[in-house]
Order: sequence, then C-alpha cells, then structure tokens
Amino acid sequence: MTVFVIGYPGNVGGANTECWHTIKLWRLWGMDVTLVPTWKADDAWRARLDGIGCRTVVSNPDDLENVPGLRDAVVVSFCNSHFLRFAHRFRDLGCRIVWVGCMTWLFAEERKHYRRHGPFDRYVFQSSYQQDKLQPQLVKFGVAPEQCCRIRGAFDSETALFEPLWHCPKKSFVIGRISRAAEDKYSSNTWSIYGRIPHPIHARLMAWDRRIQRKLGPPPSWAECLPLGAETPCRFFATLHCMIQVNGGACENWPRSGLEAMASGVPIVAENRWGWKEMIRHGQTGYLADTDDELAFHAARLAYDETLRMEITHKAREILLTELANPQTIGAAWQRLLEGL
Repeated sequence: MTVFVIGYPGNVGGANTECWHTIKLWRLWGMDVTLVPTWKADDAWRARLDGIGCRTVVSNPDDLENVPGLRDAVVVSFCNSHFLRFAHRFRDLGCRIVWVGCMTWLFAEERKHYRRHGPFDRYVFQSSYQQDKLQPQLVKFGVAPEQCCRIRGAFDSETALFEPLWHCPKKSFVIGRISRAAEDKYSSNTWSIYGRIPHPIHARLMAWDRRIQRKLGPPPSWAECLPLGAETPCRFFATLHCMIQVNGGACENWPRSGLEAMASGVPIVAENRWGWKEMIRHGQTGYLADTDDELAFHAARLAYDETLRMEITHKAREILLTELANPQTIGAAWQRLLEGL
C-alpha cells in the first residue's frame, strides 16, 4: 500500500504531531509513504522521515503532475490549509483524497473547495464530538455517511517518559498547561482558577506571549510562563504534578496534550465537555469539571492525596495504551480505510 501525505510533520500543533505519529504507525504496518511538503521541506524533519524509510518529493502546485506516482494515488492531508487552497490540483490528477481535519469547524478554503469541486473521498474524525459537529455540515456539501469514519489520533507512547513526579504534601503542588500560543486556548479565568486551589502551588504555562498576557493579565508570583518551544513537551510534563487545561473559546476535539500528559504520568483536570469527555474517565483516569470551583477542588484532591493521584496516573497510562491510543486498533482502522479506496 502506497500513501502520499500532502504536508509535513512539525514540532508544534496537534495536527503536525499527529501527522508524524500516524506516519510512524503506517511504516510499522508496512505501508510505503511519500511526503509532498506544502511547499518546502524542513531539513531536520526530512532527516527523521528518511530515517524511518519515507520519501520526500519537493514540488509546487503547478508541477504536481511530475511527482512520481502521484497520479491516481491515495493522498492524505492533516488539517493543512495550504493543501486546501490547491486540493483541486490533486483532484485533476485523479487522486483519492482523505481529509483529516483536526478542528471542530470547517475552514473557509474547505467550504470553497466543496462548492466548486465537491467533497473529498473520505473524512477521518478523531472523536465522536468532532464527528457530531462536522458531519451534519458536510452532508450539506454532498458527503455521505459511508465516507466518514472515526479513527483516534495515532500516538506513540514511547515518545514520552512515564516517570510520575512524586509530590510531598508539605511542598508546592506544581500545576500547568501546554498548548499553542492562541488566545482561544486560554481562559481569562486562569489565574482565578489556579488561585482557588487551597494548597501552595507553583504554576507553569507554555506557550506564553504578549497576546496571552493581555488576556490573562500579568502572571502572579507563583506562576512561571514559558515561551513557545522553551522546553520539549517531555521535559515540560516531567515537572508537573497535575495538568489543568481550561480553554477560552476553542473547543477541543481530541487534545494531544491530554495524551501526552497520560503518557508522562501527569493526571488531568479538564472541562467536562468536548473531546475531554471521551478521553477522561472521571475519577478514574482524571477529573472533569463543570465549574471553576470544581476545577480547583479536583486539583486540591490530587494535591492532598498522593495515593489517589498515583492510582489515577497509572490507570490513565493503562487506558491510554489499551484503548485510547492502541496502535493495533488504530493501525487496523487505517489499513481498512486506505485499502477500501
């Protein structure tokens, strides 16, 4: 089976990291993978892709017919707006297109393409929440139910080091959150929520910039705000006792920060909505909260009960490996989808 990925992995963003983890999984399943970056290849990523046996072909929208093997091939793109602008070029070559959108809304370029050229061949959703939000909108553009499927985002748990950070109840409880530096990823109540935790805390936030500070206000003395890329996710999670992820407008589909936290041994306290409800078993693998007070309350429970915190940490890791990111389940689903095109 040969697959063309239109786009390239990256270090930041759920779609970029999901692209990388999915490609690694495909290679383990014996698939041939060729990547066409849009429209420039990063040398460091090219070396990593070469190292697992992938091919990279640098091209541009006007020269795609000269990409070896692309005509009539299966192409997959992960939430790539650059691809959307020129998706019609791939259709002109007879490509069968699989669109893996990672958002909970349709891109403007996506809608424009459907109006002019019709829908893609297949759609992959990572969560039922995302599918429930988007499939009714896609039906209006002629997408049939059999063109849609749910495949959890591939996640290589070996990229994270499972070493839960022990907490002494008499010392500060380290809480944190990680995301791209987007205002809708941060609640304006962040400092208020953290400050309600009835236990000495130290907060670590990444990524941080001027826009986020304008929304949240200057950090309290107990908060440490890191710019994008200041630490690797693995290093960042190794410093936390708990992740409290509260958004400020963005609806989470299948948050990769949650998978990373579970793989690293960091229990999660998150909002009781969106994809979090499918990822977290309340009271077993993390906590889901309906209010700001509940967010602080559940964090405090973890701060004061180390036995409970460790039980949740280990249960979350178990469910991650066996259910949420089981490579056999995800790999088999991808194989069925691609071979059926």
